[in-house]
Amino acid sequence: MAILVTGGAGFIGSAVVRRLIRETSHRVVNLDKLTYAANLDSLRDVADHPRYAFERADICDATALQTIFARHEIDAVMHLAAESHVDRSIDGPGAFIETNVVGTYRLLERATAHWQALPPDRRAAFRFHHVSTDEVFGSLGPTGLFREDTPYAPNSPYSASKASSDFLVRAWHHTYRLPVVASNCSNNYGPCQFPEKLIPVVILKALEGAPIPVYGRGDNVRDWLYVEDHAAALQLVLERGRLGESYNIGGGNERSNLALVETLCDILDDLRPDSPHRPHRRLITFVTDRPGHDRRYAIDAAKIRRDLGWRPSVTLDEGLRRTVAWYLDNRWWWEAVRRRGFEGARLGLARSVA
Repeated sequence: MAILVTGGAGFIGSAVVRRLIRETSHRVVNLDKLTYAANLDSLRDVADHPRYAFERADICDATALQTIFARHEIDAVMHLAAESHVDRSIDGPGAFIETNVVGTYRLLERATAHWQALPPDRRAAFRFHHVSTDEVFGSLGPTGLFREDTPYAPNSPYSASKASSDFLVRAWHHTYRLPVVASNCSNNYGPCQFPEKLIPVVILKALEGAPIPVYGRGDNVRDWLYVEDHAAALQLVLERGRLGESYNIGGGNERSNLALVETLCDILDDLRPDSPHRPHRRLITFVTDRPGHDRRYAIDAAKIRRDLGWRPSVTLDEGLRRTVAWYLDNRWWWEAVRRRGFEGARLGLARSVA
């Protein structure tokens, strides 16, 4: 079986590729455009594996998609390719519409044509797994959880583009009968995350003794999911998910941004007792909030637990400690990112005109 993983050089995508090579006998084709956040270094351990292949291509390129599907005789698609940083979507929404909406449409068109041309046995086994986010549901109050039937209410250009892609996938299943499964996840964290997201920002700023930025008052709440647990869930959804169904995947680990940052600082104090910047909490600096910052996300993952038997295996405190240790032990990885020109500048401060 050949599985096409789009966005396989990204944070979650690379975890999925590594897991599929490690845990299955499938061939894995990584299709990635290699935008700023992609990193083939995250796949160093599998790059030479005989069941792994890399194709540098844009999911908006219909001709490239046709060639790749034919060349590798694709049997399943795991669609993770996306522009994903909310702050960047505020400053430049066009790239999010192009990749997340138009790119998903191009991929659906090619997958449908490919699936329809397969012999009956392979056609019956084909799957298109669309990977999305809990941000499509909008913002929660102090209580409640996002369920699979929660109405969509995206509040950022990023979440709006992902909601659009979700609806396209749903439409292709109902209109063209493309065999689709879908999932919406909570905030991921772990090794190999591009250092523009909160957790690696905190770790690298603390190591440098630089101010650690916390948006607003730091009281926004997120449900955190260790990326390796997410990869395991995605494999289950692909292999055993019911066609036409969507599965919410969450860590069950709610924490405010400020509390999360304080925990990271305490872990760094423990793992770096000789740091001149201890206690690292003194580096915390409150900065202007993100426009339209959603207050709280939290996932009800009862369906995937009940139907597929998945549950997270890593607690938040354990996962955060593993993550900090990984960044400490793999300085080569993030220093290479820095050498490519990423300086971690603040984005997403654009203001709407009244």
